[in-house]
Amino acid sequence: MRTKSLKKNRINVVTLGCSKNVYDSEVLMGQLKANDKDVVHEEDGNIVVINTCGFIDNAKEQSVNTILEFVEKKQQGDVDKVFVTGCLSERYKPDLQKEIPDVDQYFGTTELPGLLAALEADYKHELIGERMTTTPKNYAYLKIAEGCDRPCSFCAIPLMRGGHKSTPIENLVTEAEKLAANGVKELILIAQDLTYYGLDLYKKRNLAELLENLVKVEGIEWIRLHYAFPTGFPMDVLEVMKREPKVCNYLDIPLQHISDDLLKSMRRGTTHEKTTKLLKEFRKTVPEMAIRTTLIVGYPGETEEHFQELKEWVKEMRFERLGCFTYSHEENTHAYNLEDNVPQDVKQERANEIMEIQSQISWELNQQKIGETFKVVIDRKEGNYFVGRTEFDSPDVDNEVLIDATSVYLKTGDYYEVKITEAADFDLYGEPLNVTAEKPKRKELKIKTV
Repeated sequence: MRTKSLKKNRINVVTLGCSKNVYDSEVLMGQLKANDKDVVHEEDGNIVVINTCGFIDNAKEQSVNTILEFVEKKQQGDVDKVFVTGCLSERYKPDLQKEIPDVDQYFGTTELPGLLAALEADYKHELIGERMTTTPKNYAYLKIAEGCDRPCSFCAIPLMRGGHKSTPIENLVTEAEKLAANGVKELILIAQDLTYYGLDLYKKRNLAELLENLVKVEGIEWIRLHYAFPTGFPMDVLEVMKREPKVCNYLDIPLQHISDDLLKSMRRGTTHEKTTKLLKEFRKTVPEMAIRTTLIVGYPGETEEHFQELKEWVKEMRFERLGCFTYSHEENTHAYNLEDNVPQDVKQERANEIMEIQSQISWELNQQKIGETFKVVIDRKEGNYFVGRTEFDSPDVDNEVLIDATSVYLKTGDYYEVKITEAADFDLYGEPLNVTAEKPKRKELKIKTV
């Protein structure tokens, strides 16, 4: 029988879902560390905090399964306490309390002080920008706003995260400076909607001014923009991107669909013509820009004609990066009142078709890079390769640059000039220029023998 009194209280934070959740977990861990708590991320601990995702069916299922897994460990005596926070808990707290009562306590997305109190810690207001980062040391997420004011019919985010609330520029600069002091070189700006940034605080879209301030932070080499919204996009951001070398020529802008019928039903506030015009303006102003988008197929009422229009548009636009998701019918959203009338197998077939088209586009675009030289950051070593990225690629979702680790030594987190020698659908292969051929040898310890 396990003797609980001999085990030190160690808090294991488990993160599920998107980069916004990663950020929230890091803030929680920073607060716990400031309270002198022993806290780890996804390692063994006798107290578990699960930061859940409740966005779509697959994410909800993963969150529930993770909760059940740790509840079982609690019942077996391997874990003492289980706490649940995040989007699933915010959205379904009463149901979860009823269905999984063995969880010690459930907390929503805005209940950090209460969660800390349950963990016998105090919420420290003065800890602006203090986090325990869980990403590789060279990059970190910077959440510039919480919540969303957009009315998209398919999205449950406002139900879980509330309305849009921007973080003041001075707070974000302070946070960026602290990250840079800890060795972070790349900031990935995240929010439910970057393009809405500042409207609540400054009465204008203020993303460009935020970027102007962040590029002044010493030690930061790349600033990347994630999750922009097409309607009302602040075009002055493009001027900053073009002018400031630290701002990556990269934009993640989820567009979801292109059929006017579906865009109207989705309540996206745009049209086929306006969206295409916007993208052409991006490419005209910043020709080097890599555009990442995500699409939804199988939305209620999507006909074969709508889907064909989407396919042709994807071929025409030739996005550098693209992801495709099948529609998930989410209760309490506007679209939940519509009939979910596209069969799941048809949804999946359509998603596969879009990704096949994108695979060919990506292959063709990658072939054009052979012989070119790019600035590449090394994220990790995996097997016989160092794995890096160009400014046109975000971690985990985009292309990677693979460099033979048997012939050269590179340092994780450092930037190198790399010449591309081969290219596949979603990977590039390259050789670094002007780099030491092998890893420096350690000095051998000489032991005198008598």
